[in-house]
Amino acid sequence: MSLEMLAPIMFVSLIFFLLIGYPVAFALSAVGLLFSWVGIYFDLLRPELLQALPRQVFDIMRNDTLLAIPFFTFMGLVLERSGMAEAMLDTIGQLFGRVRGGIAYAVIFVGALLAATTGVVAASVISMGLISLPIMLRYGYDQRVATGVIAASGTLAQIIPPSLVLIVLADQLGTSVGDMYAAAMLPGLLLCVFYAMYIFSISLFRPQWVPALPPEARTLRGSKLMLQVLLVMVPPLLLIFLVLGTIFLGIATPTEGGAMGAVGAIVLAMINRKLDIKLLKQAMDSTLKLTTFVVFILIGARVFRIAFLGVNGDQWVEHLLTALPGGEVGFLIAVNIMVFFLAFFLDFFEIAFILVPLLAPVAQSLGIDLVWFGVILAVNMQTSFMHPPFGFALFYLRSVAPKEVKSSSIYKGAIPFVLIQIVMIGLVIAFPSLTTVFRDKEIVVDESKSEQVLEQLSIDNAALPENMAPADGEASAASGEAADDGAALLKQLSGQ
Repeated sequence: MSLEMLAPIMFVSLIFFLLIGYPVAFALSAVGLLFSWVGIYFDLLRPELLQALPRQVFDIMRNDTLLAIPFFTFMGLVLERSGMAEAMLDTIGQLFGRVRGGIAYAVIFVGALLAATTGVVAASVISMGLISLPIMLRYGYDQRVATGVIAASGTLAQIIPPSLVLIVLADQLGTSVGDMYAAAMLPGLLLCVFYAMYIFSISLFRPQWVPALPPEARTLRGSKLMLQVLLVMVPPLLLIFLVLGTIFLGIATPTEGGAMGAVGAIVLAMINRKLDIKLLKQAMDSTLKLTTFVVFILIGARVFRIAFLGVNGDQWVEHLLTALPGGEVGFLIAVNIMVFFLAFFLDFFEIAFILVPLLAPVAQSLGIDLVWFGVILAVNMQTSFMHPPFGFALFYLRSVAPKEVKSSSIYKGAIPFVLIQIVMIGLVIAFPSLTTVFRDKEIVVDESKSEQVLEQLSIDNAALPENMAPADGEASAASGEAADDGAALLKQLSGQ
């Protein structure tokens, strides 16, 4: 048994455990500990290697950036149960009701607002599925259009801040959460525009699929409608500014913004007279479960990382990815194809904690801005909620859809929006300036690569390996340096 053989065997073993359904946190830990023991048994690694494990776990526990996850999760769950989504959908539906596709436009608009306040895909999809889907079907919307626009709008919570995915990616890439939020804002808004353009095209070529609301269904008009719009829209917009505005202006850190958002959600629930012990208990219980889930996966990922570094896994992955044709563009296209297909089987947390730490050092060695890279991956991982047959947004919608809605209609309705998301990935790769509009830093890229990206974006055969990153992400440049130091220490402990 040679040291060079252990890295690929270790990675294949991890994929095998995941495919047979073994829990991700335990699969990572088990594979890491098993191959550490194998390496020590064959005198390829030193036993002192595992002494780094306690410090790695302690680094997770003292990572202030991860505190944003329970804060934003709690905020989203409280808002989802406070009736805000129902009020917004009803009011915006009345506002757009007179135009063809009006309810679909309302769903997209409300989906973006829910994404900017709740940041939870399940809450957005279920809320809009329960409220708007029966109305759309009642007034003659095509099942595929109705289900597709609801599922796609719900997944905007993946890319529009305060997204949990962006927090996790910032941590794993060792970048600032604030920079990640600012970089993802314009791509997220452009997705909303593309969704609306798709609905508009349907209203032109298949108007019977997206009819306007009949006059008797539009109960609010004139000044009453405007007053209702103000009453419904002002509170969530104030909350968005309280959270994202303070982060973008540098007044608060993402963790502090999340804390303010949690308090703001409680205040809104009190105003709507929906705050009670049951709501708080449910929100805290769900928040605790999700946070524990994330922390255990992180611990497992650190155990895996220690062993993977010890067997030179970082060098193995770097050699595989840097050997791809096309340089930076070839790397980005190959990685995105790989992430797209892995998302058929893995959810975004698993991809973020397993794959991203393997990819970041190669991206950095190629001169790729890690914030830009993180936004590209975030848009890509958004498709993991949408594409059949395992898209979680489709499962959420299926659970609340009326019986007359066929599962095949839900799947077919999702496909056009998945294609829109793929186009968005290509645009972000081709035009990095899309991620710098709300950031100070400019990304210097050869403009000739834009055409190259768009030409190569057809999904052909691609080598789909992976890579290794400084996973000690403290969401700052200092943490990235600390991670590099930690990697060097692990190398020394492994006897190399």
